[in-house]
Amino acid sequence: MKEEPGEELKDEPGGNCGSDYDAEYEDLLAAAEDIEVDDRALAPAKWSRPIRKRARVTMRYRVRGNWLVGYHTGVDLAVPKGTPVYAVGTGVVVLASWSGSYGKAVTLKMSDGRYVVYGHLNRISVARGAKVKAGTRIGSSGATGRATGPHLHFEVRARRPYGSDIDPVKYLARHGLSL
Repeated sequence: MKEEPGEELKDEPGGNCGSDYDAEYEDLLAAAEDIEVDDRALAPAKWSRPIRKRARVTMRYRVRGNWLVGYHTGVDLAVPKGTPVYAVGTGVVVLASWSGSYGKAVTLKMSDGRYVVYGHLNRISVARGAKVKAGTRIGSSGATGRATGPHLHFEVRARRPYGSDIDPVKYLARHGLSL
């Protein structure tokens, strides 16, 4: 399938992130009120995969490239546009909006203090401030922002700022999950 400039690949999964450091997203995230997650109210009972079915990884974590930190900060999962995307654990939605190169994105502050970013969504199903638990549908996959085709960009950060990323595969593995 040949893509015209500015046209999204909508039906064939397999895209990945074509983005670099995104100041717009980082400014939005920094401006978001730092919502504290009450561990007692949101004690994680279980964890869930971000998508239910297995998906091909189109870009692994830490692949060297032209990003500000020098590598890809998440993992890209090839899924068709509209694939349901779920919260992996208990947390609070700190950002749910258009987010520059990430396109439509949701960022959760997890009960363990980590931040999880779900990028390039076609649809967002949660609002800022919403409390979610593992398995809560937060949106649908897409190819918004700087993406080469439909996929889910899944990123985990130790802190809010760009560059504080941790390996999302190992993060999920610590909770008994694999991608």
